[in-house]
Order: sequence, then structure tokens, then C-alpha cells
Amino acid sequence: MRIYVTSVLVDDQSKALDFYTRILGFTVKHDIPLGGEHRWLTVVSPENPEGTELLLEPSEHPAAKPFKDALVADGIPATSFQVDDIDAEYRRLRDLGVSFTVEPMDAGPVRMVVFDDTCGNLIQLIQMTGK
Repeated sequence: MRIYVTSVLVDDQSKALDFYTRILGFTVKHDIPLGGEHRWLTVVSPENPEGTELLLEPSEHPAAKPFKDALVADGIPATSFQVDDIDAEYRRLRDLGVSFTVEPMDAGPVRMVVFDDTCGNLIQLIQMTGK
């Protein structure tokens, strides 16, 4: 068994597509209209284009907004991505105007940061340190 797709609930798919591709550097895997304004919109890491897809899923369900708001209020990331050099990625994203809620810090066997994805979520980046 393997994970095929995971999702992050986004307030606006077009805005999310711009942020997750232009700012974070993911590439579009699928962009399939579903009728109306929504689409099956997935992105992947260019380092692993056949790997797990991230679905930029519309947060239309009535439970989505209270759930997302509660996570953000408590500082809990919606998901986590791994990078090789957290400090370099932090500087790159900061220079692109990304807003961080947690600056680079050590947390056990990882170094981490947390940022706002502009679509209603906090996202965590980690670098494995093995400490």
C-alpha cells in the first residue's frame, strides 16, 4: 500500500495554484475541470514527479472553515514538507514575501519552520538533522 494523494483545503484554487507552484516550486500534475468553478488540481515535487500528489482541494464543506481556523489559531500546520536545507529555503521564501509564524528552530531530530500559505493554512517545512 502506498499514499497516492493527500490534500490541503484551500480557500481559492487559483490563488493556491499560484502560491504552490510559483512560490513553493511544485509542478502541476493534474488540472481537470469538475464542472462549475472547481477542478481536480494536484501538484507534485519536481524532484519526484511520480510521487505523492498534493490535492489543492476547495474548502467548501461547512466544517472546513472552523477546522482550518482552529488549526491556525492553535499554530498547528495543515501539512508538512521536507527540504534538504531549511535555512536556505527559509531565506528564499522570506525574500519572496512569505509570512512565517515560526522561524527556523531545532525540534528533536528535525529543524523546522512554519509559514502561512495565503490560502487559510499553516504549512511546516522540516529538515531531518538526525540529532
